[in-house]
Amino acid sequence: MTLNPLHKGTSLILSVDGVDKSFDGFKAIDDLNFYLKEGELHTVIGPNGAGKSTFMDLITARTRPDKGRIVYHGPDGHDIDLTKTREHHVSRMGICRKFQNPTVYNSHSVYDNLLLSLNVGRGVLDTLFYRTSKSDDEKIHDVLKTIRLEGRRNDKAGALSHGQKQWLEIGMMLVQDPKIMLVDEPAAGMSDEETERTGELLVSLEGSHSLIVIEHDMDFVRQIARRVTVLHQGHVLKEGNFEDVRNDPKVIEVYLGRQQRNH
Repeated sequence: MTLNPLHKGTSLILSVDGVDKSFDGFKAIDDLNFYLKEGELHTVIGPNGAGKSTFMDLITARTRPDKGRIVYHGPDGHDIDLTKTREHHVSRMGICRKFQNPTVYNSHSVYDNLLLSLNVGRGVLDTLFYRTSKSDDEKIHDVLKTIRLEGRRNDKAGALSHGQKQWLEIGMMLVQDPKIMLVDEPAAGMSDEETERTGELLVSLEGSHSLIVIEHDMDFVRQIARRVTVLHQGHVLKEGNFEDVRNDPKVIEVYLGRQQRNH
């Protein structure tokens, strides 16, 4: 298993080594090195155009790098090069991605949204007529408790608030037993209370799941941050704990200072 020399003895689940990616001459990712530890909650921040979305696209094989390796260290001890793996196979490995805007089945109940996600590979009608097993129902019940929507299980997903839809989509990932969860700006558009609860939810998943969370809201980052990576022009500008990152002069210059001016 590949180990980042900065974290000797630590079990890694994902390694990104020397990755480049250009689009029409523009270098979106530049010699990127990134390491995710098993069970870690790792936050990624950076200004617009820093390469955050491309980074997610590369991990999920939505796009291919021009150079470098992205390796998933599987639970069976086998290393899988994601740069040579098809996108749907990456998803089946348990590398799940949640985009910024929640995508749920608004006309179906909260429970059925989780059921549709649990039974990957079935069509909508097949799933709706599928008779759940006891273990299926127990899993969905546990996820409903985790995302704090057990009282809304029979409500239509379209009736949920924006924040609740975000939690439901995280639940739709959880029922698939994900190995790595990629979560893109989960706090965007939320009320203060929803933001705090979202942070509590993500922190509760640490240890049992490995998470990469992209976020702009620095108050939210402070709430969930364990290790923070700052991307700038497709390269790691700084990595460390929240205070290290927040007080770094280069980070203030290219990102945090710009954020303060925009507010």
